[in-house]
Amino acid sequence: MKNRRLLRIKHAKRRGECVELCFMARAAQEGVRVTKPYGETAHYDFAVEHDGEFFRVQVKSTMFREPGSKDGYSCMTRGARGPYKRDAFDFLAAYVIPEDVWYIIPGEKLLGQTAMTVYPKAESSKYAPYKEAWNLLRHGGVVDDIRACAEEWAINLSR
Repeated sequence: MKNRRLLRIKHAKRRGECVELCFMARAAQEGVRVTKPYGETAHYDFAVEHDGEFFRVQVKSTMFREPGSKDGYSCMTRGARGPYKRDAFDFLAAYVIPEDVWYIIPGEKLLGQTAMTVYPKAESSKYAPYKEAWNLLRHGGVVDDIRACAEEWAINLSR
């Protein structure tokens, strides 16, 4: 279901608040508990927990196409005072509103950046591995499925 109603919210702060609610609902569907810190001085919007592991998440959204691109969306990845500092958050959750797609990106992948471009329809784009990567919030970057490693191991045994 695409969130077409979010596209009609012109006030950026209100739209951001709605996207945060969307994040909370989706994270809950993915089996992740969400906690909202009191106040607005933290460099992250939520603390998420799964099986006793906590991660800080900064939520961003976009509905703006990258100039000159038919498939790319530009998303700000900075705070009010410029690029986020190291260790400001563990993951950035970026929501592409027109495509109804989430990106869960490790914070260290965005250090020093003020914006990023995501291409939801391109499987080989820079951030494609993080598209709908909710498993990162459940396991902190540990891959859920290790069949490829098992297959590689089996191939090495046959040599």
